[in-house]
Amino acid sequence: MGSDCLFCRIVAGEIPATVVRETATTLAFRDITPKAPVHILVIPKEHYADVATLAQGDPGLAAEVLATAADVADDEGLLGDGFRLMFNTGTYGGQEVFHVHAHLLGGAPLGPMLARDLA
Repeated sequence: MGSDCLFCRIVAGEIPATVVRETATTLAFRDITPKAPVHILVIPKEHYADVATLAQGDPGLAAEVLATAADVADDEGLLGDGFRLMFNTGTYGGQEVFHVHAHLLGGAPLGPMLARDLA
């Protein structure tokens, strides 16, 4: 991806991030505006716009993102009480950065999935 992708620039080391885990293919770093006591973003180093594109284009890499998220959840002590792993996809899904990323959230009760009833 070009230099306009925020997460590609983090992967390239152009923008600093608080990295908590790095593998050959993934990067996990703390969100700069956390929504929970633990809020970590887990991304593939290779650019994919969203989770659907990643899953269709490279299922093995999608699995590596999930494995990294599980390892980080373990490192952060979240396995006992639980955590939420969330992918926002597209405008309606609330995606703001169009480089696939999983939000790993935990460390406290997280409440309902949605803030309001959409029915």
